[in-house]
Amino acid sequence: MKRLVVIILAVFMMSSTAVAMQVGKVTLPDSLMAGEDTLLLNGAGFRVKLFLKMYAGGLYLIQENNDPKKIIDSDASMALRLHIVSGMITSKKMTDAIDEGFKNSTGENITSFKIEIAKYKSFFAEEIKKDDIFDIIYVPAEGISVFKNESLKGTIPGFDFKKAVFGIWLGEKPADSKLKKRMLGQ
Repeated sequence: MKRLVVIILAVFMMSSTAVAMQVGKVTLPDSLMAGEDTLLLNGAGFRVKLFLKMYAGGLYLIQENNDPKKIIDSDASMALRLHIVSGMITSKKMTDAIDEGFKNSTGENITSFKIEIAKYKSFFAEEIKKDDIFDIIYVPAEGISVFKNESLKGTIPGFDFKKAVFGIWLGEKPADSKLKKRMLGQ
């Protein structure tokens, strides 16, 4: 009997931890590292445009949270994973979407981020292909780092810039409202 209770507790504990999530044919990992912090998958879904799936996106946090304002305003490690699922995404289309995202995220007040936005867009300048993976990782006191297929493209410091980046997906005018809900675990 005692052994059965231990087994049941072990199964329960394993089931309550984060697990990899299947989003269509894409498997997003249950965790990502941000500096010394292990981030857990908070939620995930597809970015859809004109009825076509563009990428699977996942939000990773230190602890579960479904409040977009608290996430954006938090100076804690966090990350986004974008797994490209469409061959229609090009570098030009991605940088155009980034421009639109920053305008929406900042209420069109992008003047103070002009240099950072130009640098951020340069991280997406190389050809983008189906199954490319972008990790956008924020670490306090370091800034936003962008990785493409595990290769560091660069880092941009600044908490206010981090808020603008995460606001693209979690702000009042997100890139995709259904993806926002999915990332928030709703």
